[in-house]
Amino acid sequence: MDPLVRSRAVQAVIWGMPAVNFELLREAAAGVGAGDNQVVYWSRLPDWKNQTLTPNPDILYFFPFYNTQAGPVVLEIPAAEGGSITGSVDNGWQEALEDVGPAGVDQGKGAKYLILPPGFDGDVPDGYIAMPSVTYTGFGALRANIASSKDADVAAAVEYGKRIKCYPLSAPDQPTGFVDAVDVVYDSTIPYDLRFFELLHRFVQREPWLQRDRVMISVLKSIGIEKGTPFTPDDELRAVLAAAAAEAHDWLDANYPRFYTAPYFDGTHWAVPASPEVLQGMQSGFADPDSYPVDDRGLLYSFIYFSAKHLGQGQFYVMAIADRDGAPLDGGASYRLQVPADPPVSLYWSATVYDRGTHALIRILPYASRSSHRPDLATNPDGSVDIYIGPAVPEDKESNWIPTKSDGQFEVLFRFYGPEPALFDKSWALTDIEKL
Repeated sequence: MDPLVRSRAVQAVIWGMPAVNFELLREAAAGVGAGDNQVVYWSRLPDWKNQTLTPNPDILYFFPFYNTQAGPVVLEIPAAEGGSITGSVDNGWQEALEDVGPAGVDQGKGAKYLILPPGFDGDVPDGYIAMPSVTYTGFGALRANIASSKDADVAAAVEYGKRIKCYPLSAPDQPTGFVDAVDVVYDSTIPYDLRFFELLHRFVQREPWLQRDRVMISVLKSIGIEKGTPFTPDDELRAVLAAAAAEAHDWLDANYPRFYTAPYFDGTHWAVPASPEVLQGMQSGFADPDSYPVDDRGLLYSFIYFSAKHLGQGQFYVMAIADRDGAPLDGGASYRLQVPADPPVSLYWSATVYDRGTHALIRILPYASRSSHRPDLATNPDGSVDIYIGPAVPEDKESNWIPTKSDGQFEVLFRFYGPEPALFDKSWALTDIEKL
């Protein structure tokens, strides 16, 4: 077979990563029984069975999946009374339509957001905030904030989150369906095999081509993906596509560390795990005619999902894949992360450990994070907090310990919810992870 086919298939993986990533989330929702315009949620703090990419186990997720093929869809966000939502609504390319909740357009007052299908030219009724979408399908990555990890506070946040509503504009009395995913394996990790192309084909069939991506029409046709045509690769093409997916994975893994070459806190290995060009592009739908960082976008969506419209208002993240000496974080070694006193957050902070190989929570472990939500978290006399990471619990440190497995590498994502100015002017800085 023409070697150009394999190289085009590799490029299709990198270009199509955010779309396939979304398709996996949507497929997982269907797997737990959630249909269009319904909400998948977690009724307890998530454990390892939430196999999405770098999820937050210290929050309660609510995922409304919208489909506007039959017309506009309403997403109602409740007022921040007795609870609050931090989150964004994304299209199928995971570009944010807008942020919602106290850090979003409604500023905590609650609102009816109207998600409009591609090419919509009708009138928007009074009382709605319009959200035009370039894809028919998309989702909200909404987090019901908890006051603490105590059962009563978690239950209160669940009750608040279930005040979210999602329904067609044409059926305002239709009750919102909620499907609890807490006890099932909800897996949206990226498959680097033929299945990737099957998912990409499904997305291409459902969604319109964007002008910026029309060059990919011919590229995808050469590997058997064409709008209006079944995807039926023969045995030879199947083998080429499987090899291309594996090659793309190798390229992504080799290039992953480049996101960490410009540390956020000077002299450390903590970095914002995305290039500025991608962050700007995702927030604008890549409106800059001179910029389309497809490679960096593919890298980013190989290990995360969702984007915010205004990064840094509701939440801010830094990530580390190496220790203080620059060595990869090893699941068989023991480490300490010291969080300095007075973290710049109005809500909470958390540190979460992920499997470097899958970018998901490490399977079968009892928990994956430690956060300021935890009432048993031990604090040092100076107000700092020591977090211990490793395969064995240090003596008398279990409340501050995050377990790992000794047969792989890991990565750590540090989250700031309700970030405050000291985080951005760097008057407060996170220290490096230290190997013990």
